[in-house]
Amino acid sequence: MNIKVPELSLVVLVGASGSGKSTFAARHFGKTEVLSSDFCRALVGDDENDQSVTAEAFKVLNFIAATRLELGKLTVVDATNVQQDSRKPLVQLARDHHVLPVAVVFDVPEKVCIDRNVSRPDRNFGSQVIRRQHSQLRRSLRSLEREGFRRVFVLRSVEEVEAVEIEREPSWTNRAAEHGPFDIIGDVHGCFEELVELLGEMGWEVDTLAHTASHPGSRKAVFLGDLVDRGPDSPGVLRLVMNMVSSGQAVCVPGNHENKLVRALKGRDVQVTHGLGETLEQLKAEPPAFSEEVRDFLDGLISHFVLDDGHLVVAHAGMREEMQGRASGAVRSFALYGETTGETDEFGLPVRFPWASEYRGKAMVVYGHTPTPDTEWINNTICLDTGCVFGGRLTALRYPEREVVSVPARATYYEPVKPFHAEGDGAERTESERPREGLDIEDVLGRRGIETRLNGRTTIPEANASAALEVMSRFAIDPRWLIYLPPTMAPAATTDEGDLLEHPQQAFDEFRREGITNVVCEEKHMGSRAIVVVCRSPETAERRFGGDGQNFGMAFTRTGREFLTDPELRDEFLERVLAAVDSAGLWESLDTDWLAFDCELLPWSAKAEELLRTQYAAVGAAGTAGVKAAVEMLEGAATRGMGVRAILDRSRDRAEMVAGFVEAYGRYAWPVASIRDIKLAPFQILAGEGKTFVEREHTWQMETLGGLCSADDELFRPTGYRVVDVMDQESQADSVRWWTELTNTGGEGMVVKPNEAIVQGRKGLAQPGIKVRGREYLRIIYGPEYTAPPNLERLRSRGLARKRSLAVREFALGVEALERFARNEPLYRVHECVFGVLALESEPVDPRL
Repeated sequence: MNIKVPELSLVVLVGASGSGKSTFAARHFGKTEVLSSDFCRALVGDDENDQSVTAEAFKVLNFIAATRLELGKLTVVDATNVQQDSRKPLVQLARDHHVLPVAVVFDVPEKVCIDRNVSRPDRNFGSQVIRRQHSQLRRSLRSLEREGFRRVFVLRSVEEVEAVEIEREPSWTNRAAEHGPFDIIGDVHGCFEELVELLGEMGWEVDTLAHTASHPGSRKAVFLGDLVDRGPDSPGVLRLVMNMVSSGQAVCVPGNHENKLVRALKGRDVQVTHGLGETLEQLKAEPPAFSEEVRDFLDGLISHFVLDDGHLVVAHAGMREEMQGRASGAVRSFALYGETTGETDEFGLPVRFPWASEYRGKAMVVYGHTPTPDTEWINNTICLDTGCVFGGRLTALRYPEREVVSVPARATYYEPVKPFHAEGDGAERTESERPREGLDIEDVLGRRGIETRLNGRTTIPEANASAALEVMSRFAIDPRWLIYLPPTMAPAATTDEGDLLEHPQQAFDEFRREGITNVVCEEKHMGSRAIVVVCRSPETAERRFGGDGQNFGMAFTRTGREFLTDPELRDEFLERVLAAVDSAGLWESLDTDWLAFDCELLPWSAKAEELLRTQYAAVGAAGTAGVKAAVEMLEGAATRGMGVRAILDRSRDRAEMVAGFVEAYGRYAWPVASIRDIKLAPFQILAGEGKTFVEREHTWQMETLGGLCSADDELFRPTGYRVVDVMDQESQADSVRWWTELTNTGGEGMVVKPNEAIVQGRKGLAQPGIKVRGREYLRIIYGPEYTAPPNLERLRSRGLARKRSLAVREFALGVEALERFARNEPLYRVHECVFGVLALESEPVDPRL
C-alpha cells in the first residue's frame, strides 16, 4: 500500500499495544519526527511503562508536537490512540496549527498483539488490556473521519503493515520552486479590456481573439482572484486566465466572488448580489460547456501559493504568517475573505481587521480584495485592488522588482455601495480597516537574533534591549526617520612609543595583516556624531519617511535624539544643507530625491554642553585651583629653605598637565547662538532612494563630499584625508607626519579606514575604521595626568577585544538597516537593526576606548 502523507501534517498512529506502531514509525520517519508516549513517560517518570505519569507524559508530548507544528515540522504521534478522547486534543492541535491530521490505523489481529506483548518482559499487563484496546479500535474505525481526520489509512494485517510505502506529498500551496519573475495582477472583476492593456504595458503579447497571452521574457502572471462580477466581460477574463493557466503562463488563486460563482454554477442556493447576476447573465450567452469548464476550473483553485523559496505569498485577501503554506478551513476562509471584526460600517459592510499592520512575516504578501485608491507597502505587504471596476485602476506588481504598474479604468462599470475615490481622498475604508505600518514592543523585547548580510547573526541580550527601550521610547525621534545609527569605533592597538598611547603605525600594521593594502586616513573632527537626512521636497519626506508634509529633513545623534531642538535653528540648518546638496548637483548625479549623510557636527559643546560644564570644566576648575594653591605653598616653603624641591617639581608638572587638560577641551567648545556658530563635517554618504553608498570607496566619498562642502564653505567643514599604501614605508611616514601636525595643533587625530569600505578579513569582517587619537585629546578622556609614567604603563594594558567585536557588530547592523530601508522593507525590519545598535551600546565596554 502506498500512503501519501502531506509534507506538513500531524500523523497519528492508532493501534493496540503490540500492533507494530513503533517499528513502523522508526522505519518510515526520522527519529526526531516521532513523539512516543513511552518516551515521554520516561522523560517525566524515568520509566516508560509507568502508567501513573501518563497524564504528565501527554502534556509533554502535546507541547513538543505543538512546537514542531508551529515551526512547520512534520510530526508523528506514536501512542495507542484507540480512544476518541485521546485523539480529540491531537485533532485540535492540527487545527490550531492549520495542518492536516492523518490517521494510520493498525488493525492487525488481536492474537498478534497479545503474542508480541507476552514476548516483551517490560509489558506486565494481561491480555485483557489488549482485548479492550482492540475493541476500542474497532469502534473508532467508524468515526475517524467525523472526528476531523482528513486522511485515514487502515492496515488490516501484518503483511499490509510490512508492505507500506510512505510518500511525502508536497502541499498544494507549495510552489517554492517557482522563482518567477512574476507579474501579479489585482482584482479584475470582468474588466477585460483593461486587463489586456495592463498585460501589454508589462510586455505581454496578447491575442484577444484566441484569448491567449505569452511573455517574451519568460515572466509568469499571478492572478489574485475576483476575476468575475460587476464588470462588462467576465467570460472574456475567464477565457484568457484559464488559457494562461493551462499553458503554464499563469497561476491563479480564488477570490470570494469565484467561491460564490462556483456554488451558483453547482446549483446551490446563493444570493445573487454584488455583481453575480451580471456574470450569470453573461455566461448564459456562452455555450453550456463553457460554464462547466469555468465551474471545474474555479472549483480546483488553491487558497494561496507560497512562491520563490518562501519569499513571496499570494492570496486574494491576504495571509497571516502562521497560516502560510498550511491547509485548513480557517486558512481558506482567511485567503478568501480576510478577517472581520464582527461589526458593520454605516454602509452595512463588514469592518475588516487590519491584519497587515501587525504582520511580521519574512515573506512578502501580495493580495487584493479590499479596494484602495493607491497601493501602499505595509509591513512587507501590498494590496493591489485599486478598484478598476469602480472607475479606479487595474494594478499589477512586478516581482522581484517591486515595481507597480497600473492602467486607468475606461469607465465606471459598477457603483460601489461605499464611496470610492481614485484620487486617494475618499472613504473607501473605515479607519479600523485601514492598515498602518507601525512598531510593536514585541518587535524588540527579549533576547533576539538579527540576521545581517555582512556579519551573520547578531545576538541582542535581553538586558541590553531593556536599556535601549528606555532611550528609544523617551528620547528618540520619530522612528520613521531613524534609518541608521552609527557604530562605535575601536582605537588602534596600544603603542609603546614615548608618552603616546595611540599611533598610526599600529592601525597600518593591523590592516596589512588583514590583507588590506590601501587605506584612507581621514581627519577626525572633535564634535558630535550626527546623521543628517534631507529630502528634495516635503512630498518626498512624506512619501519616504511618513512626514507631515512640512518637514523635509532631520538631524539626529548617535543615540537617536534630535540634534538641534530649537525649531528656527534646526530649519535654517536643514535649509542650508538642502541648498548645498542642490547646488552641488547631488540629486542628479546620485539619481535620488533624498540623501542620508554621516557627519560630525561642531562644536562639541553644541550637544555636550552639560557634559562639558559638569564633568570636564568642573575637573579643570578644581584641578587648576588645587594645584595652583599647592604650587604657591610649596614655592613659599622652598624660599624658606625647606627640602620640597622634588614635590614642587612634581606639582608644577601636574599644573602643566591640568592646564593642558583645560586647553584641550576648550578647543572644542564655543557658544552656539546662530547658524554661523555651527559647522558640519560630512565624511560619508550613506544612502539614497533605492540604493546605499556605504560600499563606495572612501576616496569617492571624500571627492564627492568635497563638492558639497565647496557649495557652502561657511556651514560645511571639509574633512582632510590622505591615501596610504600600507606596503610602502614612505607613504606611511608621510601620513604619520600629517597626523602629528594635526594633533600638535589641537586636532583630535584621524580615522584609518580600508579604502574599499567593507572588506572581509582573515577571520571575518575587518574593522570598518580604526581611530588614532592624539596625546592631548586623550588627556580629556583619561584625565590630566594620564601621561605620567605609572598611569601610562597601566593604560597600555587596556583590553580592546570587546570594543573591536562591538564595532564590527554595530557596523553590520547599521549597514543592514540602510539596505533594508533602501529596499523599502517594513519599518519594523529597519527599526530592529537600529534598535540593535543602540542596545549593544549598553554592553560593559570601557567608554574611554
